[in-house]
Amino acid sequence: MYQLEEETEADWWEVEALYDLCFAPGRTALSSYRLRDGVEKVAPLCLVLREDGVLAAVIRYWPVRVGGQRVLLLGPVAVHPTRQGEGLGGLLMHESLAEARRLGWERVLLVGDAPYYNRFGFEKIEGVEMPPPTNPDRVLALELIPGAWEGVRGPVEKFLP
Repeated sequence: MYQLEEETEADWWEVEALYDLCFAPGRTALSSYRLRDGVEKVAPLCLVLREDGVLAAVIRYWPVRVGGQRVLLLGPVAVHPTRQGEGLGGLLMHESLAEARRLGWERVLLVGDAPYYNRFGFEKIEGVEMPPPTNPDRVLALELIPGAWEGVRGPVEKFLP
């Protein structure tokens, strides 16, 4: 049986180990990590999925700004290699996006593979610039409220309240 819970401080090392397992070495050198440095993650949306206490999948979100507007930066999402193909990433996506909508977030941004994220409603967005060297074809956006991305353009910036 699965347990879906908000990530806690006690989960940090285990979550980081799963990210290290799932992603290439040097993942923290990616430009998206510069947007996260020194910024608190959006805790209610950062979820861990366990089965019988064993970590199977995780998802995190961070606040950023685009054109002065508040935006959720999704990522990373990871599923343990032995659990991939079971729909756990999709479960985390659906649950966290529903909660983001409930909490009043309007728009979400990520850097990822369109074939995977299109099924959740994400589409390539023009005029939203992640810090280099991000491939603009991998910058995808989702509206949690219809029209939320209209007129929101510019560089993605670190969220400084």
